[in-house]
Parts: sequence; C-alpha cells; structure tokens
Amino acid sequence: MSGGDLVAQVLHNQGVRFLFTLCGGHISPILVGAKKLGIRIIDTRHEVNAVFAADAVARLTGVPGVAAVTAGPGVTNTITAIKNAQLAQSPLVLLGGAAATVLRGRGALQDIDQMALMAPHTKWATRCNAVRDLVPTLEKAFEVAREGVPGPVFVECAIDLLYPEENVREFYGAKGASETKSLPELAMQGYLRLHLARVFAGATRRSPGPLLESPPTKPFPHAVKRAASKLAGAKRPVLLIGSQATLQATEMERLVAAVEKLGIPVFLSGMARGLMGPEHPLWFRHKRTAALKEADAVVLAGVPFDFRLNYGLQISRKATIISANRSEVDVRKNRRPSVAVVADPAEFLFALADRAPRLGDTAAWKARLRTRNDERDEQIAEQAAEKVELLNPLQVCQQVDRSLADDSVQVADGGDFVATASYITRPRGPLSWLDPGVFGTLGVGAGFALGAKLCRPDAEVWLLYGDGSAGYSLSEFDTFVRHGLPVIAVIGNDAEWAQIARDQVVLLGDDVGTTLARSDYHRVVEGFGAKGLKVTQASELPGVFAEAKRLAAEGTPVLINAHISKTEFRKGSISV
Repeated sequence: MSGGDLVAQVLHNQGVRFLFTLCGGHISPILVGAKKLGIRIIDTRHEVNAVFAADAVARLTGVPGVAAVTAGPGVTNTITAIKNAQLAQSPLVLLGGAAATVLRGRGALQDIDQMALMAPHTKWATRCNAVRDLVPTLEKAFEVAREGVPGPVFVECAIDLLYPEENVREFYGAKGASETKSLPELAMQGYLRLHLARVFAGATRRSPGPLLESPPTKPFPHAVKRAASKLAGAKRPVLLIGSQATLQATEMERLVAAVEKLGIPVFLSGMARGLMGPEHPLWFRHKRTAALKEADAVVLAGVPFDFRLNYGLQISRKATIISANRSEVDVRKNRRPSVAVVADPAEFLFALADRAPRLGDTAAWKARLRTRNDERDEQIAEQAAEKVELLNPLQVCQQVDRSLADDSVQVADGGDFVATASYITRPRGPLSWLDPGVFGTLGVGAGFALGAKLCRPDAEVWLLYGDGSAGYSLSEFDTFVRHGLPVIAVIGNDAEWAQIARDQVVLLGDDVGTTLARSDYHRVVEGFGAKGLKVTQASELPGVFAEAKRLAAEGTPVLINAHISKTEFRKGSISV
C-alpha cells in the first residue's frame, strides 16, 4: 500500500464522497488511490475552484470538503478560497503536494515554503515527514477542521511519501547514482539510504480508523437561563440567524422548530437564508436596520457585530442583546452583549426554545414589521416595472424567482446584480443559498455550483453571476460538461463593474477601471459544450428561462446572458 492509498483510505473512512483537484505529479497517487475506493474525482480548470467546491460541500453536508493540489503554484492558487473559507468558518481539508523530503530547500521543482504561506490563513497547517505520519495527521486534520470554530486545514504531503516504496527507491537511487565511487559520493548514497529508511519506517504502523465525530459545543444551562430571563416581557424582540447556526446540516428541521417555538421575528443572513422557506410568517427580509433600532431585545445566533450590522451601532443602547457564537472573539466583537453564550448557536436556540421564555405581547410589533416588509416589496415591484432600454435587472431577478423549483439551490457570485437578487429571490428551503460570506469574494460561483450540484444531483442549481465575477470561473463550464453537471447560470450583463462604478463616478468623477464590454458569454460556454442563451427584452424572459430549465433537466449546462440596463436601485450601497 502506497502513501497515496493511505491518504485515500482516511478520506473514505471520514465520509468523503468527492475529491476536488487539478492534476499534478506530486499528488497523483492520492487521486488514483481515492478513485479505487469509490471517491469521485472532480478535476477543475483552476485550483481555486477546487477549494471553492470543497467549501460548498462542507456547507451543504457538514462533512469537511477535501481538495488536493500540486506543489508550488498549485498551492498558491488556492489562497483566496482558503482565506474565504477561514472567514466563512467552513471546515475543509486541503492536501498540498510538495518536493521530495530530501530535496526540500534545494531548488527542486515548485519547492517553496508552503507552510509559511498557509499558516496565517488556516486553523492548522502542518507537513508530514514520513509515511507513518500520514494517517494520524490526516485524521487530526478532520478533527481540527470541524471542532470549535470550523475552518480550513492544510496538510503538506511530499511526493516521496505518496508513491509506492519501490518507485521512490528507484528515484533516490537515480539521484544518488554516479560513475565514480569517491568518498563523498559513497557518503551521499549512504545518506540517501538512511533517509529512505526514516521515510518508510513504520509505514503501516497505524491503519486508518473509523469516522470521527465532532459534537457541537452545547451552552451552559445557566447562560440559557439568563438569556430566557432577559427575554421575559420583551415586546419588540428580533432574532438574527447567520451561517454559523447552519453548521449542523442535518439539524435544520429542528432549528426551524426551535425558532417557531420561540415566536421571535427573524432575519436571516448567509447560509441561513431560506431556513424558514419562502413565505414563513416569522421571517422578515426587508428593513432590518429599522427593526434593530426599535427592538428592545436582540438575539444574535452566529452573527457578529461586523460591517454587515454597522458594528452594532444601529441597536439601541437600552436594548437587551443576547449573542451566541462558537467564537469567544466574535461573541463580543464591537459591542458587549447583555448575555454572551460561547456555544454552537443552533444548540443555544434549541436550549432556549426548551425554556420557552415568556415574551410580552408582540402582536403589534410583528404587524409593524410585516407592514414595512410588504411596503418594501411593493416599492421593489414598482421599480421592477420601470421601463429601461434593455432589461430591468429587478425584472430579471423576478423571473429567476418565478423559475426556481422547490428543491433549487442558488449560488451568488457578483456585486450589484447579485445583491439586487438577494432582495428579490426567495430561497426555497434550508441550505439553499450559497454566498461567499464576510470576505465578499468574487469568483466563488462555479466552484460553489460544482459542489452544490454534486451534493444535490436532482436539484436545480442556479448560479447568479455578475458579468465581472463571471470572468473568474467561466472556464469551469468545461468541468460541468465533462462531469455531467447541468447547472443553470444567469449573467446580469451591464458591461461594467456596477457596484464600484456607482460610487466611484459620483465621488471621484471618473469610471476608470470599471467599464467592461457586453461580451457574448453565451457563445463562450458553447465552446465548452454547454448551451448559451441570450436575452435582451422583457418579453423574451419567460421563454428563455423555460428553455434553460428544459435543457438542464435533460442534462445540459446552460448560461443565460441577460443584457441589463443600469438602475439606481442600490444607490449608496457601498460597504466598508
């Protein structure tokens, strides 16, 4: 059994179904070994998308996603996706190839200090120095990725630890061969034999173990009791649920039941979008800032006070704040809560619901929130009806919403167009919305869509692209086609980086660097074997979207190139 086989066995035992990669000689034994064990190998066109796909798998299943990339440029190409996963608190394992252990630091092909590069952006970065290290190191990697505040882990696996021993000995013999037998050359051969002995000593000492469990941290009963006491009598409570509350992917029904039992008006963000379905009476999507300003009690479940909540400044100083978070830092970030609970936020809501805090009369409060919410929907409908030269982006988003199947998953990758969609499209159920998270990363789209379609092969996966962000990963339509993954992509094509241009032109009087061409993206994907559709007029929208759904149902990836006009819908929406 080679080191690559040992790695593959660990992945198999830890429930890994997909291994994302871009091939390289350093890591080939891992790919071959994983394929033998029935793990599906998904090769992408760029390493960053392999890691984005692994991230999506982790978010949708709760099992750490795994990517394997070759040494040097292969590893450096993943940095953006790794950092995005770290800030989004997604558990994944990145396996990085490396030069042979004996050649480390000697100028070997693609040999760089990968540990210094990866350590700041991961929960744990480590390297294996002998074959016997592979199994325990990888098993620990899965534990670390999931425990506490989840995040990415990097494991460096040198090439001589992965190939069969006979191949490695031949390689070392070739490196140490010489026509002469001088004393230095004999010493070198002896050193190489000794080094090989250390590399392979005890290689099969430890076999891969069973699936490792990482139970979430439960809240202390006293903290839950205090939180329930603080909520007693609240007449204007608000509950904010974020991505961290969805880390237990199998507990979404229980989470919904807990929210319903609490009866607190809820706003959802990140991976929590869609938790309550498209029409739940407790769910409010608009005017969150106004609600927070007026609330007398605010419960944060996995949501920190960062820029998305104006650093906590929009909440009244008189309000009771209860914050539950896995992170001791995030639970108190920028605003000290009345009750801080360091625990899994879903577990906190389960326990809080069991205590059933007695709220005050919230009927008038809920009616006020509903009135505001409905008024905002009416305003959006009026703005969507405004006539423009090409397509009104709000109208395109309305068509997306009308087209979504009940099992659909939406992937958000863009600035202005995608942010517009977040006001309009309604995720149909739990874990049905994927966006980059707090890092605001453009380019997540194809990787996220790839992971989503693999996890939910029978569901519609809609990839919402801005025309700027599409440029990062459009080549992955080749991956969709080769692996039979019929994703539906919609590009809001306004020929500019609209989110930047809107403020840059107003504040600085120049659109430099923000203009694009109205490119034929639909023709680009046809070169990869997918189907491209172009739409420029509102009357064409229903037919084009119906055709896209039909093609996807038949197994063909589709891209809709929607030519949209500029609007003032999100004027002044810059975030810093």
